[in-house]
Amino acid sequence: MTQKQANLLMASVSLVWGTSYIFMKLLANNVAPFTVIALRFGIAFLIMIVLFHKKLMHVNIKTLKCSAIVGALLCGIFIALMYGMTTTTASSAGFLTSTTVILVPILQILITRKLPQKEILYGVITVSIGLSLLTITEDFTLASGSILCIVAAFLYAIHIIATNHFVREVDAFQLGIFQLGFASFYALLGSLVFKAPFLLSDTKAWLAILGLAIICSAYGFVMQPIAQKYTTPESTGFLFSLEPVFSAILAFIFLHENIGGKGYFGASLILAGVLIANLPVKKQITLQEIKE
Repeated sequence: MTQKQANLLMASVSLVWGTSYIFMKLLANNVAPFTVIALRFGIAFLIMIVLFHKKLMHVNIKTLKCSAIVGALLCGIFIALMYGMTTTTASSAGFLTSTTVILVPILQILITRKLPQKEILYGVITVSIGLSLLTITEDFTLASGSILCIVAAFLYAIHIIATNHFVREVDAFQLGIFQLGFASFYALLGSLVFKAPFLLSDTKAWLAILGLAIICSAYGFVMQPIAQKYTTPESTGFLFSLEPVFSAILAFIFLHENIGGKGYFGASLILAGVLIANLPVKKQITLQEIKE
């Protein structure tokens, strides 16, 4: 797989994840977050086990350890996001979570102690302006739900970097599947501790859970590590910024949310930042290469 193909695959992941905000918004005020996460990832994990059990039989301890780590991050991301969405719109939650695209390069700088390419820096600046237009209110305040969404973004950034590291050491396909199982296990423990109801009686709630499980989790979180093996953490982070654009479009269609002219301008800047950050880097030809 080439990096271009991996980036296209990652873009499709962002599209299906854009639908997740619709499903989560429908569930946020009616179903306990731990219950949603336990069912969402548990069902996705069982589906993948049934479909690919032969490829999962010979998993090693190292893969399980890595899966346990990214699974914990995954659980934390959606706990913060689900609680955050009780006081924010699906569109706002999507764009707040996309601050991941800024956090990934910053964390990479701290880890590698190297400045990113200038295209990435220009992309970060453009995306930052777009996010500011979408998230900061007229009185320059952020609601508690917004803060939780930003916490989710921080955990998302760590998840991207950790996944990018682990897929070079273990099987990416197995990692993608077993992280679902661990995320569900952690959420199940949380639901037992906080005594959250585990079974649902609402048909619409079950449909939303199945949408999250099959479309957003079984596809999204399994394809993510596979694609990340062939691309960079920075490209992954920027392609994730397409996710809130998709969520805003879908929220407008299905939930009739309108983020206003300023919001749509911010979304346009995010798209511009994605394109800038993913411009092909021109390789400078040295005199020695010409002679050769």
